Amino acid sequence: MSATAIKPQLRRFDLTIVVISLVIGMGIFRTPAEVADKAVTPTIFYLAWICGSLVSLVGALTFAEIGSRFPAAGGFYKIFSHCYSPRFAFMVNWITVISNAASVAIVAMIGSGYVASIVLPELPEQTASQIIGALMIVVLMLINLLGIKISAKVLSGLMILKIMLLLLLISAVFFVSKEHFITEQVATVTTEKYSPIKAFILCFIPVFFTFGGYQLTINFGGDIINPKKNIPRAIFIGIAIILVLYLAVNYSYVSVLGIEGLANSKTIASDVIGAFLGDSMSLAMSIIMFFAVITYVNVSILANPRTYYAMAEDGVMPKSFMRVNEKTQVQVVGVIVFCMFVLVTLFFADSFSKILTYVMFFDSIAFITAVYSIFILRKRAKKEGKDESSIYKFKGYPYLPALFIGVYFTLNISVFIANPEAFGYGALLFLSGLPLYYLIKKIIQYNESN
Repeated sequence: MSATAIKPQLRRFDLTIVVISLVIGMGIFRTPAEVADKAVTPTIFYLAWICGSLVSLVGALTFAEIGSRFPAAGGFYKIFSHCYSPRFAFMVNWITVISNAASVAIVAMIGSGYVASIVLPELPEQTASQIIGALMIVVLMLINLLGIKISAKVLSGLMILKIMLLLLLISAVFFVSKEHFITEQVATVTTEKYSPIKAFILCFIPVFFTFGGYQLTINFGGDIINPKKNIPRAIFIGIAIILVLYLAVNYSYVSVLGIEGLANSKTIASDVIGAFLGDSMSLAMSIIMFFAVITYVNVSILANPRTYYAMAEDGVMPKSFMRVNEKTQVQVVGVIVFCMFVLVTLFFADSFSKILTYVMFFDSIAFITAVYSIFILRKRAKKEGKDESSIYKFKGYPYLPALFIGVYFTLNISVFIANPEAFGYGALLFLSGLPLYYLIKKIIQYNESN
């Protein structure tokens, strides 16, 4: 292995699958319950998802232009370094990497919980989930170490399984009896927890968490064949598929379970399939859900180490993170370090909902500053008189990117409303990245001089 350039190996289809896999994680099988719990009525529930769909489409197309203008391995770090400074890039990306690892650990444990009582019935559920989750991460780490093409093929197979699961859940709306609809819908009258406006704003946290992930696509700028064309097209196709699936499956959830039933559901997919095909299908559904979670964990292991590569290029991480196996195109050190961090987090993690506000605070900072970079990139290109005939340009500029930024500022407000403590700790953790940046730089400089 050597610190060599990453060679393009992924086609447009591969990247489209990566986009879908980065977004469709465990969220759509869990967060709709969080949204239903905060929504006052089905109308607010649907409006929140429609708003999330439209804003996410704007964000995805904005990132498509960013990726087309600045294709690079670890692009989600590189764009901050290029448009702002390596210091700010480090501050944003170190909390992003931490929150991503924590999210992967939580999702792995939730997915393992579906089969914990089947595989390890003699152990407490949480312990069994942690053990199974750890084994899942180790196996996927080994698969990723075999090569990016092999990992992409495994990802494609698992993604097809997940899409089939979503289509099955969507089809429930056509087959569950009308009597079931009526029984459930009578129960949807719920006590008003918030004013309609406050409820709508609070829905942003779980909704945008569910839609997040597409921004990491630009980490593969160095892996994509013909990135200036394939990055925007793959993002557009992937997001279009996701929007249709998400809106359809949420309609099915509410139709089958009702708002109150959905809000109280801890295993949405199993509850919907139980109403659809009967309780006897719960075992099969548990196994399917486990494999659905594997897809998200696998693509996260694939994507996150590319950020380490970019940070090492800028001298804010050890050069060992730039070592790429020329045959497999794998960052062995980066993959192992990320997986080790996930494993450590796995045994200290609490619950999906508890870290949701922390993750969304970090993500909102990254999204706002990343999307603003499109204004910087366009201004610099105009000033330098660059030929942009081959670059994808988002036609909604500048109004829609500005709208996207405004919505994510509102998301930060909703984080503060939902959990002021998370907002405060998140801000401190973000700011602590600055002294950490200088400390790591000093250590690297010291090691290089000796």
